[in-house]
Amino acid sequence: MCFVAACFVPDMSAKSRKSSGPVVRPGIEVLELTGFDCLKGKRVGLVTNPSGVDRSMRSTVDILFRAPEVKLVALYGPEHGVRGNVYAGGKVTDTVDEATGLPVFSLYGATRKPTPEMLDGIDVMVYDIQDVGVRSYTFISTLGLVMEACAEEGIEVVVLDRPNPLGGNKIEGPYVEPGFFSFVSQYRIPYIYGLTVGELALLINGCGLNCGQLGDRKPSRCNLTVIPMSGWSRDMLYKDTGLPWVLPSPNIPSDESALCYPASGLCGELYGFLNIGVGYTLPFQTFAAEWIDAESLKEVLDSYHLPGVAFRTIYYTPFAGSSKGNLVQGVQYFFTDYGAAAVTEVQFYVMQAIAQLYPDKGAFEVAEGTGLFDKVCGSDYVRETFGKRYMFSDIEDYWRKDVEQFRQMSRKYYLYK
Repeated sequence: MCFVAACFVPDMSAKSRKSSGPVVRPGIEVLELTGFDCLKGKRVGLVTNPSGVDRSMRSTVDILFRAPEVKLVALYGPEHGVRGNVYAGGKVTDTVDEATGLPVFSLYGATRKPTPEMLDGIDVMVYDIQDVGVRSYTFISTLGLVMEACAEEGIEVVVLDRPNPLGGNKIEGPYVEPGFFSFVSQYRIPYIYGLTVGELALLINGCGLNCGQLGDRKPSRCNLTVIPMSGWSRDMLYKDTGLPWVLPSPNIPSDESALCYPASGLCGELYGFLNIGVGYTLPFQTFAAEWIDAESLKEVLDSYHLPGVAFRTIYYTPFAGSSKGNLVQGVQYFFTDYGAAAVTEVQFYVMQAIAQLYPDKGAFEVAEGTGLFDKVCGSDYVRETFGKRYMFSDIEDYWRKDVEQFRQMSRKYYLYK
């Protein structure tokens, strides 16, 4: 198989960046600057959502549809749909795009992998979705299934790269264990994997990690091209890119929510335990419940002296989801130094503090179910071991065991310094 990175890079020297500020061009802009060379003469399919835009807010759908050099023939909708009008977990249906008249095939309905019939009539599949750099965020699972289906049908895949909002250096969490592969943990990679979506595509293709939704198929490799960004570097958070943030899913309305998603998202899978700001104006940025005393929780969390994290008390009434219509209290958290913070560990220390304050409110005992938590963690070891005493020190070594190995393995696929 052929793994090609096509690139057009304007002058982005350190001197020019200092004088004008960072100018990051996402893959769609780089593709347009090259005159769509890799798409000419081919029938094109596109997997995208509202986050697939250039800096002028032109959607990738519109850019490709209106380009004389490109023959866009079909759209493919992941979770939330091409236009982002379906809520988390809601079924996406096949339809016709009103703006273009193109058929839209659902990849989050009856099937999550494109069928041969869906792919009939295309020569190349383009993927352009803003990712959040976390294994459980389902768009990267859709990408893998698209790559698998295209490999089976002899169709090229072109990934238009975008920034990892967490930067390119942070890696946290263990690999997925056998028996726990799923649509929210589809690859044997850490929970935070420190790659752009283009780099991740190169890695799963090159390392043979694309083994189906349940990890039980032979490794699939497709004919893959990544169109890199220009101007991006691994030390950049999204706020450093100069690009506007367009929500890739309803509960990630800001790049701040994206930064916080891996710090509370695991806890959020324990439905009925805590409200994490989803259903309020601060998704993934709080830990609260009707029975918590905010001052006490903040005091215990402050005593842990977690690097790069600060807490404040908060009181609010969710308008949707867990605790809808009821006053909850707890903490809102802030990253004062994202590089220094152990991001994914924040939620475990919150669960530890709550168990210390409320021994009858253990996370796994209060939650309505733990199956999705195990899937997102990639094993049941975390729950079974941590749940014995609710002390993060009991799982600390396990949680960190795969980080350096993955860092070394993934370097081969870096497109940026």
